[in-house]
Amino acid sequence: MNDRYTSTYSEVGRGSSYRPDRPRFTRGNKNSIVTSVYNRIALDTASINISHVQLDSGGRYVSTITSGLNSCLSLEANIDQTGRALIQDIVMSMLDEGCIAIVPIDTTDDPKFTSSYDINSVRVGKIIDWYPKHVKVRVYNDKTGVKEDVTLPKSIVGIVENPLYAVINEPNSTMQRLIRKLNLLDAVDEQSSSGKLDLIIQLPYVIKSEARRKQAEDRRKDIENQLAGSKFGIAYTDGTERITQLNRSVENNLMAQIEYLTSMLYSQLGITQSILDGTADDKTMLNYYNRTIEPIISAIVDEIKRKFLTKTARSQNKSISFFRDPFKLVPVSQIAEIADKFTRNEIMTSNEIRQVVGLMPAEDPKADELRNKNLSQPNGGEEKVAV
Repeated sequence: MNDRYTSTYSEVGRGSSYRPDRPRFTRGNKNSIVTSVYNRIALDTASINISHVQLDSGGRYVSTITSGLNSCLSLEANIDQTGRALIQDIVMSMLDEGCIAIVPIDTTDDPKFTSSYDINSVRVGKIIDWYPKHVKVRVYNDKTGVKEDVTLPKSIVGIVENPLYAVINEPNSTMQRLIRKLNLLDAVDEQSSSGKLDLIIQLPYVIKSEARRKQAEDRRKDIENQLAGSKFGIAYTDGTERITQLNRSVENNLMAQIEYLTSMLYSQLGITQSILDGTADDKTMLNYYNRTIEPIISAIVDEIKRKFLTKTARSQNKSISFFRDPFKLVPVSQIAEIADKFTRNEIMTSNEIRQVVGLMPAEDPKADELRNKNLSQPNGGEEKVAV
């Protein structure tokens, strides 16, 4: 290998066998199946494009601004994460913690002394302490390789609270009750499969004296040794002894409560089982995006716009906007009909439709024109009428 790619441990800094900046669930969430719900919501939210844009006087999208902030949101958030990975990190941490901080790491100027700066990298931080105008944030330092606690003004830190906090993060919310029930069910399953026999041995004599108690204890240890030393777990007892096994399955309503809480949680979040297994129809997905994904992505975008864009920039119609691809869930069988309607009504050009399908743009200049190709175009000059 080339010498320029080789280095010693002291030159590259502190090492770790696992990724130190990766978000990790707390409060029992990592041991529960609710992580699959969090991950599904985070993935769907991260699939929406967020851009630093220029709007016209009517608040309509004009163009995308080339800036460090736009690069963080769309391409590279930091040395470890892409823009999409950052959004997924934000959503998963927010669903777990309830409230997180978006911390600008590398900026062109010091945010504490000026508001005119561009952001080159951002990270997600955990809020440790709250103060009137500051927050203490635990954020990963990619120069030292460890997470550090820093106190920053609220004015330069994006603080995003989970819009579904009452359903997910409140101590007695539906999600927290479901997590507790799932943890109880896991404990019961672990106890029932721990390998214990839970036997009661009834000896043919009364155990009241110390000698009889010692004799019973020796008999119990003898049966334990027989079972432990036997290849198939077989032991023998006296004909006058009776053995009762206690580890029979005991009926409880834990599973019924879990099913009830799961159904209630799905209805409150706007999620169905078909969304998780990928069989949902377009109406179900539209309801899911409007009731679950849109509040989350709007909370993130609004906070970025409020904290990372100055009043001067907002007065110049600069903004942060998100865009969801409307054709992502459209089946191929409907693409032709949609393309015909969009081009015929002069909503999209032929090249824009080709881009949706995944084809290269056509070189014909007419492919970039907004016109109905089913109608014949008038000639440039007026037709002369004979006298």
